Amino acid sequence: MRQSKALITDGQGHFEVRTIEVGDPGPGEVRIKLMASGICHTDWDSITNWNKTFVVGHEGAGIVDAIGEGVSRVEVGDKVILNWAIPCGECFQCLEGYTHICEKNSPVCGDGLCGHAHGEATKLEGENLERSFHLGTMAQYTVVQQAAVVKMGDTKLPMTSASIVGCGVMTGWGSVVNAAEVKAGSTVAVLGCGGVGLNAIQGALHSGAARIIAIDLSEERLEQAKKFGATHGILASKGDSDFKKVGEKIAEINGGRRADYAFECTAVPALGSAPLALIRSGGTAVQVSGIEEHIDFDCELFEWDKIYINPLYGQCNPDRDFPRIVELYNSGKYMLDELVTKTYTLETAAEGFDDMLKGRIAKGVIVIEHDD
Repeated sequence: MRQSKALITDGQGHFEVRTIEVGDPGPGEVRIKLMASGICHTDWDSITNWNKTFVVGHEGAGIVDAIGEGVSRVEVGDKVILNWAIPCGECFQCLEGYTHICEKNSPVCGDGLCGHAHGEATKLEGENLERSFHLGTMAQYTVVQQAAVVKMGDTKLPMTSASIVGCGVMTGWGSVVNAAEVKAGSTVAVLGCGGVGLNAIQGALHSGAARIIAIDLSEERLEQAKKFGATHGILASKGDSDFKKVGEKIAEINGGRRADYAFECTAVPALGSAPLALIRSGGTAVQVSGIEEHIDFDCELFEWDKIYINPLYGQCNPDRDFPRIVELYNSGKYMLDELVTKTYTLETAAEGFDDMLKGRIAKGVIVIEHDD
C-alpha cells in the first residue's frame, strides 16, 4: 500500500489535494509512480460535470513501481506513457483494428467515464475511489491495467513532454495521420491553434502537405503555429460566423480552390460544422475536438461529395503510435518540449486550469513531486 497525494474532485466544480491509499497491483496490473500529468479541457469538463468523486487526470507519464502476476509488457523501473483508451485485444473493435474504441475497456464507449482497477487499487478514507478514464494521473501513484502503459524506450524525452503524448498530442496528430490519411502535396486547413491544433499542424507536416493554413482569432497563436509547420496564417473574425471570408482567403492561397482537408480543433460547439465551409467539393472535414452537443448542419455545406468524420483520440493504437511519436522526437522531427508552455504542481493546479481556460498557454503540465 502506498500513500499518495492526489487531486480529488466531486465532479461539481470543486477540487482539492487529498491523501489517498494506492494498493498493490493485482494480476495483469501495474503500479505507476507518476512524474507528470498534462492539463486538458477534458479534465475541466470532468471536474465540472461528472457529478461524482474521483481522481482527476488522464494524460500521464511515470515509472513502473510494481507489477502484478502475469505482467509481461513492462518491468519495475521502466519509463512509461499512459494511455486512457485501454484495448482488450479481443473484442470486435479491437480485432477490426479500432483499439481506441474497445467494446470492453473504453471509458468512453464502454462502462462509463471513470473506473478503478480490478484489485483494491485506490481508496479514500477506506472507501474505493474511482480514477478519471481508469487512470487518475494527477496523483503520485496509480494502479492500471498493463495494456494502459507503453514503454518510452531509449529516449531523452522529458516526463513533462511525454505526459501529453497520451491525449492532446495523439488526438491532433492522429486525426491527420490515422483518420484523415492526409496525402502528400495536399492543402490542409487547421481551425484553432491551441495544443491539439499545433499537433494537427505537425501531423500535416509529417504527411507531406504542401500548404498548411492555420486559422485562429489570435495573431500570436498564428505566429506560434508557423513555428510548428504552418505555411500560412489567417486571422479569423467573430463577425465571419459562416466562415465565408476565411474560405475565400483559403481559395486565394490555394489557387482558387478551398482546402483538401480541414480540421476543427477549437472544442467550440458552434464551430462543429465550420470545417465543411473550408474544404473543396470532394474534400474531407474532420471534427477533432470531441464536441458532444447537438449541432444543426446546413446540408448545403456537404455539397458536393464532401466527407465529414468525427474520430476519437486520433484513432490511436498506442503500441503503434506512441513509439512513432517518440522516434520522431528523437530524430528532431517532432516538437514536444515546445508545446509545454508552463508547469505547475498539484497544489497550483487551479492556476493551470485558469491559464488553460483563458488561452494563456498551449499546454500546461503538472509536475508530480515526491519526497523520495
